[in-house]
Amino acid sequence: MVVSENGNSPFTYVIVDNQMKTRTCIFTPGYPGMVPEDLSKSSLCSALDDASLVYFDGRFHETALVVAEEASQRKISILIDAERKREGLDDLLNLATYLVCSEKFPQAWTTAPSIPSALVSILLRLPNIKFVIATLGDKGCVMLERSINEASEMAETNVESLLESLRQKVDRNVTIPTCISSKSSLRVSADGIGAVSGRLLMCTAEVVPPLELIDTTGAGDAFIGAVLYALCAGMPPEKMLPFASQVAAVGCRALGARSGLPRRTDPRLAPFWH
Repeated sequence: MVVSENGNSPFTYVIVDNQMKTRTCIFTPGYPGMVPEDLSKSSLCSALDDASLVYFDGRFHETALVVAEEASQRKISILIDAERKREGLDDLLNLATYLVCSEKFPQAWTTAPSIPSALVSILLRLPNIKFVIATLGDKGCVMLERSINEASEMAETNVESLLESLRQKVDRNVTIPTCISSKSSLRVSADGIGAVSGRLLMCTAEVVPPLELIDTTGAGDAFIGAVLYALCAGMPPEKMLPFASQVAAVGCRALGARSGLPRRTDPRLAPFWH
């Protein structure tokens, strides 16, 4: 941890509306911002020793890029949390292994006409990315995973039609997060954009009863934290997505971003350890 003498940490006031189940965040940035000179080479190397995964949220991009470049040289996987377009984010994305983004980011970054087509565009523009996930709030999430092996006889399927077919397979009577996956041997295409070899996965969000829904603050961060855990634990995407959705939903049942987060021993997570 790097400490700036006489500096201030960033903080946020969060106002939660109990009736409407909404929140308002009032953010105060920290000062001074972290710059590459704040991070010595020895500190950087020590921080990355034995690391298997490095996470960035796009802030302090100049310093983040120094860390990302060192991680890339060490063949350490990099996960980027892309909430919105930020200065310097493209440089980080070029080094990324995994991308998790907000609902609005894919189209904003690619100018594609829809989220599914934007995911295809992202994999085409970022050839090092293994998968991209777009979180959709109470609508769950959608993921496009790149295939390791590409065969010439792969069937080509339009991504819009593919996502619709997955949605039709969802059992609306099931309230827990459920993942539906396409076949792995597909050429997933988007009109006017191109095609990638991969598979599309969609996962529903847990249906949280209104009386149990307290505060959605930090739900996206909880989701990403669970994805990081799942990657380190070697979970396949079919298990990772509902696991992350479950962790996020559990966290929404208490006030604040941390107080409701589940422990590994939480019985609601028991199905994911088998």
